[in-house]
Amino acid sequence: MAYTGNVGISGDLGIKVHHAPKVVPWKYKLKNQARPAFILGWAQRQLALWTAKLTRLPVMLGSVRAVLVKSGGQRLDLGVLGYRVVTTAFVNFMVDQLQTETSTWGDFKYHDSGTGTTAEAVGDTDIETGDGLARATGTQTEGASANIYRSVGTLSYTGSAAITEHGLLNASTSGTLLDRTVFSAINVSNGDSIEFTYELTVSAGS
Repeated sequence: MAYTGNVGISGDLGIKVHHAPKVVPWKYKLKNQARPAFILGWAQRQLALWTAKLTRLPVMLGSVRAVLVKSGGQRLDLGVLGYRVVTTAFVNFMVDQLQTETSTWGDFKYHDSGTGTTAEAVGDTDIETGDGLARATGTQTEGASANIYRSVGTLSYTGSAAITEHGLLNASTSGTLLDRTVFSAINVSNGDSIEFTYELTVSAGS
């Protein structure tokens, strides 16, 4: 005996695609620059510049900018991340170099980033929580004028992370920390990179 008939199979297949959060530069700038630490750093910088101009006293001021470069090549300018902090370790190192110069004096070009969120302080000697990447060796140039030191370094990421701190040092490992800056999280994925621009402005006094 032969049986004939139809067998029907039905069902629904749903696909949900999860996209990484998009970084919108103006929204990021607004969020980062609304932080009390950023506002304080900006205010202190303006006061220092005004005081230096009025009294002709020398000052030393740091700043960090960032451009997020997506894996597809899109460049997102995130603006100034912060204006703090030139460290005690660097100031002490500078005084030591005036006594006995070493080759590391001209090597403040190593950029590091991490995920630490503790506020920056003059007593810092390294970033708080490393991201596991080797430090980037930045280019060294003058800024817009002869009294501005600039280093530009790019860190490339191999996984997802929320980057919240940057440091500039004078060695590829260990070394002396010139500046540490904490900022609102920059979310990166595999293939993304961040181009950091650090500037140290030093004014003369008379």
